[in-house]
Amino acid sequence: MKAYAAVDLGASSGRVMVGHVGTDFLELAEAHRFPNRPVRVPEGLRWDVLGLYAGVLDGLREAGQVDSVGIDSWAVDYGLLDADGALLGNPVHYRDSRTEGIAEKVWATVPAEQLYAATGIQYAPFNTLYQLTAARSTAQLAAARRLLLVPDLLTYWLTGEEGTELTNASTTQLVDPRTRDWSYDVAARLGIDLSLFAPLRQPGDPAGVLRPEVLEETGLTGPVPVTTVGSHDTASAVAAVPAVGKRFAYICTGTWSLAGLELDAPVLTEASRAANFTNELGLDGTVRYLRNIMGLWLLQECVRAWGEPDLGGLLREAAEVPALRSVVDAGDAVFLPPGRMPERIAAACRASGQPVPGSPAETTRCILDSLALAHRRAVEDAQRLADHPVDVVHVVGGGTRNALLCQLTADACGLPVVAGPTEAAALGNVLVQARGHGLVGDRAEMRHLLARTQPLTRYEPRGDTAAWRAAEARLATP
Repeated sequence: MKAYAAVDLGASSGRVMVGHVGTDFLELAEAHRFPNRPVRVPEGLRWDVLGLYAGVLDGLREAGQVDSVGIDSWAVDYGLLDADGALLGNPVHYRDSRTEGIAEKVWATVPAEQLYAATGIQYAPFNTLYQLTAARSTAQLAAARRLLLVPDLLTYWLTGEEGTELTNASTTQLVDPRTRDWSYDVAARLGIDLSLFAPLRQPGDPAGVLRPEVLEETGLTGPVPVTTVGSHDTASAVAAVPAVGKRFAYICTGTWSLAGLELDAPVLTEASRAANFTNELGLDGTVRYLRNIMGLWLLQECVRAWGEPDLGGLLREAAEVPALRSVVDAGDAVFLPPGRMPERIAAACRASGQPVPGSPAETTRCILDSLALAHRRAVEDAQRLADHPVDVVHVVGGGTRNALLCQLTADACGLPVVAGPTEAAALGNVLVQARGHGLVGDRAEMRHLLARTQPLTRYEPRGDTAAWRAAEARLATP
């Protein structure tokens, strides 16, 4: 039996989990959870990365002696280091407004079709490529000698070793998914200096050992290795999908919903670009072919606006609201910024000629119906674009706790939904560490272990999908 610390950082909270792994045993326990509160300063929205690092150290102290540490987090954001290795300011938050209008400037040099054909990454205004273009004339970027994506930055502080983990690097829109290396042509045409990035690492590669100062602060006895995991939390979550065979779709639910397929090769067609699907890299040469959907961010922001009512009670009331009364496009960028979410949802319903939700329960039902509808569209589109049929949808992540959303997703897709595990990113993180140390075998063995040891709930679709098709048509009508 070995113990592995999984540092799993989400957009609203971070956690340090301890996984115990044996030949037929997998157990996960929370050592420490801490908030992730972005800060708005005069120059914009920033991550409190020092607070996150303090939370990681506190978590390692609570975890006790472990055999390895791995870190995953959200994608695209980064810290800049100067020539002495010191951080040049807090990382910019992907919801910051600095990238507004930047995509058009990029496309003037590398047209959107060429950019997609080279990198396979969907358009999102916050992709690292657009962030770097927005930062081009800043003193901070001029002074930078190294760029580290958020989990690589924290790994550097723990170990003193620099690297760029591949699954997360693929989200920058600067990697060629066919070669699994940098897209040197795209970077050169846009004037992006790839030497800012540390050498690429693969999940399972060694990432150093905890520095003596970290051992002293956490009370751990060295040497404690740090192992490279799928440092994009979605890569770790997909690694923890307890699927059998290849005919499955997945939905990683949380602040975002990431819905798609695990493929052996990217889909770089113009139809794929028009459908806004992305080809991010996964474990063992796989591609995460998926669409980003706004996710439970919609509900989180509404709950915050309503003064944090009891969520369980709100979901019970929402279950009594008539289905598909009003739906919105859960992929619409209008819902990306924080603040006034109930009003924005009401405005979208009004603009499309649908009934405007009149209570928190009605707004909640609108959100959940809209998310299930977006899940349906993503799963159907992915199968068609990749020519890859599926028999089941696996839902992993925080949304597995929302039974109503899981059932609505099964109804909308017309397919069985298997929900679980909830802490998929942390479990994927732990299993890649365990595999790196020889305790488990390939991805299939990892998934069999998950299916045998983790609680899973199956939801069968109810009725036909005619009402969902009608709702989809309603959204498509101007």
